[in-house]
Amino acid sequence: MSSKSIKRTNLPPINLIFKYLQQQSLVTVWLYEQNEYRIQGKIQGFDEFMNLVIDEAEELSQGKRTSLGRLLLKGDSITLISSLDV
Repeated sequence: MSSKSIKRTNLPPINLIFKYLQQQSLVTVWLYEQNEYRIQGKIQGFDEFMNLVIDEAEELSQGKRTSLGRLLLKGDSITLISSLDV
């Protein structure tokens, strides 16, 4: 087994969101105090307050998908953003 060292870097959240925007990554957004809902889509824009414009948005709730189209999520309602692309 080789002993290669893995260099880890921490990106500020705004840089990671910009990376998702550039790569048009499919993301899941967890909402604050809304444990039963998730929003999935592609980030089309954001600002310094982490307000997000999500395109091709879908609401995921209890195994159901509801198409929402394009929407704006306020930054203070977002708990977590994760990429679904590997």
